[in-house]
Amino acid sequence: MTVRKIADCRETPSVMNCTLTITGEENEVVRAAAEHAVSVHGHEDSEDLREMIRGSLKDERSSTATG
Repeated sequence: MTVRKIADCRETPSVMNCTLTITGEENEVVRAAAEHAVSVHGHEDSEDLREMIRGSLKDERSSTATG
């Protein structure tokens, strides 16, 4: 099973206090987070932006984990 990734806007300081969280497979999350960064936060879509997003992703914790 592929580990899902999370991009959470709350972890990146912004004037907007954005609370969006995006979860999915890594490539999906990077693409969606880049689109969000461009359309909502005014960033320019670039490979640097996507690499920054990729580097900030966290693994999703399974809600079915025991322990």
